[in-house]
Amino acid sequence: MDRPIREFPGLWRVAHTKSRNEKALASELVRKNISYFLPMRWKTRFQGGRKIRSLLPLFPSYLFLCGEEKDRLDILKTNRVANLIEVKDQQRLIGELSQIEQAIEAGADLVPHKYITAGQRCRVTAGPLAGLAGIVIKAETKARLVLQVDMLGQAASVEVDTDIIETIEEEKVTK
Repeated sequence: MDRPIREFPGLWRVAHTKSRNEKALASELVRKNISYFLPMRWKTRFQGGRKIRSLLPLFPSYLFLCGEEKDRLDILKTNRVANLIEVKDQQRLIGELSQIEQAIEAGADLVPHKYITAGQRCRVTAGPLAGLAGIVIKAETKARLVLQVDMLGQAASVEVDTDIIETIEEEKVTK
């Protein structure tokens, strides 16, 4: 990424892509000079005794883009988008995506995670992930911090030491 996503000009939209079209759409957006964010993760699998590593979208079938009305029309013409979702709360989406961006830049091993609607909200207090806030799922001496993108109803999680997180609110978060 050339610059943080907070600095992208224009309005954010979410492209719900046709199956397995995220990276191809991203390539077209580069050619059209349209700003986008496509969080990716490495997945390792074994096939026929060989180790195969693939770079996959963190949120399959979704790509986040930022631009003007003209860009919206160009994206629809690519024939790679099933639906273009308008973002009502721009600042909330930018905040949520910035957390995903920070975790990726810190080298965190993000994995797709089931979206959580109830649980304890916590914030990381130290280290390269300091400031990230999410819902924690306990796991022995480590905690798994779930970073949510509410608009998509999807999330990613990262493992952190329990001694560097603090509770944001005492009560359960419910929707």
